[in-house]
Amino acid sequence: MLTRRTLGLGALAGLGLHAMPRDAHAAPGELRVGAQNLAPWLDPGRDFSNVGSQFYWNAFDPLIGKDHTRAESVWQPGLATAWKQVSPTEMELTLRQGVKFHDGGAMTAEDVVFSLDRIINATFPPYTVRQRDTVPNMAKAEALNDTTIRVTAKRPEPLFETLLNAQQLMIVPKRYIASLGEGNAAFEAFALKPVGTGPYRIAEFVPGQRVVYERFDDFWGEKAPFRRVTIRRIPELSARITALANNEVDLITNLPPDQLSTVAGNRALRVESLVTPLFHVVIFNTQHEKMRSAKLRQALSLAVDRDTLNAALWDGKAVVPHTHAMAQFGPLAMPELKTFAHDPDRAKALLREAGYNGFPIRYDTATMYYTNGLVAAQAIQEMWGAVGVKIELNVGDAWTGTDPTMMARNWSNPMYYPDPAGCFGTMWGPTGNSVTEGRFKPDAEYVAEWERFRFSTDLAARQNSYGKLMQAIADDPPVLPLYQPYESFAMRGNVSWRPLPGHIPYVLDFRAGRVAMG
Repeated sequence: MLTRRTLGLGALAGLGLHAMPRDAHAAPGELRVGAQNLAPWLDPGRDFSNVGSQFYWNAFDPLIGKDHTRAESVWQPGLATAWKQVSPTEMELTLRQGVKFHDGGAMTAEDVVFSLDRIINATFPPYTVRQRDTVPNMAKAEALNDTTIRVTAKRPEPLFETLLNAQQLMIVPKRYIASLGEGNAAFEAFALKPVGTGPYRIAEFVPGQRVVYERFDDFWGEKAPFRRVTIRRIPELSARITALANNEVDLITNLPPDQLSTVAGNRALRVESLVTPLFHVVIFNTQHEKMRSAKLRQALSLAVDRDTLNAALWDGKAVVPHTHAMAQFGPLAMPELKTFAHDPDRAKALLREAGYNGFPIRYDTATMYYTNGLVAAQAIQEMWGAVGVKIELNVGDAWTGTDPTMMARNWSNPMYYPDPAGCFGTMWGPTGNSVTEGRFKPDAEYVAEWERFRFSTDLAARQNSYGKLMQAIADDPPVLPLYQPYESFAMRGNVSWRPLPGHIPYVLDFRAGRVAMG
């Protein structure tokens, strides 16, 4: 049976986890975090990554807030204190007064309109991608007066509140950004010197290495619990665990299940875990000449034993989906849809029907971006080999999703909000990321079915259409959802923090009421 040890992944040893901590205590009022990855820039409007998503909630706010302690969407006032859908295509929002940006400027209706418009009517290339995968139905934002704005959709919008809570529409300061340069140069500069309205200001940002938050005393809401939060990148797992054990950091990210007992062996440490609202997936470049055969991609999907991956890599704690659905979808989770399976005999038959002649399939994977990502790729290499498919692992940290020579690779598909449109749709909808990046081209029937699903207000109609979409994906697969990972965070015993089910994946929420240090 495949296990982590058969892949050379036995427990870490020699980390000195039972040794006495060094004299490396944090300063009073400071929280220190060791993260596996850190973003190259920080701009909530352009970001779509698991890495970047960790860092925005401390420094930025959306118009409509959410109760993050609950998996379902329970809306709360944010930078808007009230809102009302005045027509099927129009939402009006009353803006909170007295809000200040981190540079000292007052938030105005002009700032809010600018923040929405930079995505809705994007001209900066990174924003145009977010417009297509996040708010393709939005038409415009306008100020009705100093305290009220109106957002207009192109067609009746059943997800207004959801979209106005999205990270990509968090509010930023128009005048500050204009002061950074002309045109797109100002947006590039903002991503390195970001300013928001949240409880912490970003006092220091070294791309890919470190971000330092400082309490913002003029925050409109409850004050931040820490004077300072420092997050630094520690990419190696052993180094993160050692730094935690030696009291060099207070909390670390991306602890795989096989290391939970290692941390548990140190009475000074503790762990918090969560089945993450995100899929690790295998994606296929359906436009690659050698990957066009639907039967080939069906075979590759059927050859992957996802339950064995879960047992070997996640100690059975991950969740293997029956289709592209999560429990958070509520009535749209539909457990009766079983569109992905493990059937190596059928895989071999499909390979023969596809005329597969033994050519190597390049499988791209990063070294440390995803927890267990590389070892999963190695296991999939064995599984594909067992049905006669040759695989060449291409290991590197560069994103290859836009590379036309990419054939298959690992990726992740987060749930940006608890609806298939906020998970499946952002990646596989007709204007989603996979279409934008050129590796998936849905036909007219698929597009029409998506439109029926996305804009219907009738639950039965949405269920029917989503079932048809899931069958289309099974018949001509651009993606195989592997599992929802069981992600763990380790921390010093005096730190009280946990990931919340209502956040998008990996958010490091250090706001008031979310974290404490004894």
